[in-house]
Amino acid sequence: MFNWRSKLATKKLLSTVAGAKPDDSEFESVDAPLEPETWEGSFLCGLLKNLPHIFLAAAAKQLQELSNQREDTLNRWEHSIGSKEDCLHRRIAELKEQECQTAIEDIMYMLIVYKFFKIEVPMVPNLSKLISNRRLQLWPPRESDLESIHGPEVLELIREHLTSIIRWVHRNGPKINRSTLRIKRLQFGRIYSASIMYGYFLKSVSIRHRLELTLTCSEELPPIQLLNAQFTNKQEQEEAIGGSGEVSASSKPSSVVNPHDLKGYMMGFDPKTLQLCAKLRSCEAANLIKRHSWALFGGNMELTQENDEAVILDPSSLKRLLLEAIAFGSFLWDVEDYVDEIYKLSDS
Repeated sequence: MFNWRSKLATKKLLSTVAGAKPDDSEFESVDAPLEPETWEGSFLCGLLKNLPHIFLAAAAKQLQELSNQREDTLNRWEHSIGSKEDCLHRRIAELKEQECQTAIEDIMYMLIVYKFFKIEVPMVPNLSKLISNRRLQLWPPRESDLESIHGPEVLELIREHLTSIIRWVHRNGPKINRSTLRIKRLQFGRIYSASIMYGYFLKSVSIRHRLELTLTCSEELPPIQLLNAQFTNKQEQEEAIGGSGEVSASSKPSSVVNPHDLKGYMMGFDPKTLQLCAKLRSCEAANLIKRHSWALFGGNMELTQENDEAVILDPSSLKRLLLEAIAFGSFLWDVEDYVDEIYKLSDS
């Protein structure tokens, strides 16, 4: 019943906004590793491929429909408490919650794919499609397009993150030559997921920084803060491939950092603030990172320590994938914020 109403509402939207006449035919898939599991995600996938100009309006309509559906079932359960139908409506509400969460994750993912579509950067498909003789090469790298979504201060931190990871992989992987890297696929997936989290973290920190600067712009400058020693230990920096607390190797414990600079602002974080900015706000976001990373690195192959193959690639291909991961994390923060305004997400 609910899916039927949702389909009718979306078809009405198509007819009103675009003058289109959608039918129940299958849409082509967009170039993204994760395939939608729900009707809502598949429909948006088709719109992005065929009618991108109404994609955002359709996504907003679907979010509102799902919010209304969940609220309806919760209201029915609330009104049935104490009656014989209490257990029935409670179960219906639980099933609807699960159904809506999967649909919401698909919509969030398609909104992220749309952001890549807007900057005209295709997402990397499942790596199995691109690996030949265990060698992976991504071309063109599209580095400038993926970097263009970040401001100068954020970009500086991203480049330090990339340099740290490439050096770590080269140092810890089997030696081939200076221009070739080799890394286990499972480890590669963990680094990719960590880079998504780093992009999410940087977006959270940069927005928090801008807000605090706006609120204090008319006040006296806060005291200059010293670098925290934990961010200046070179060995820790090289091993922290997650990169959320990197600084350049030239930094010294006695260096003075301007807290009005983004990097200096981050260095002034206490552990509690650092954890708060790095924490995902919703369960849906956490699930999306897992699903997307698995679709990219695993797919139909069950990765274990026993069959974990090594991937051979050059630094530019590694950089391309990590820049995509960081962009994915940044887009995820935006999408999560947008969706939560219409459909209340589950706290992580």
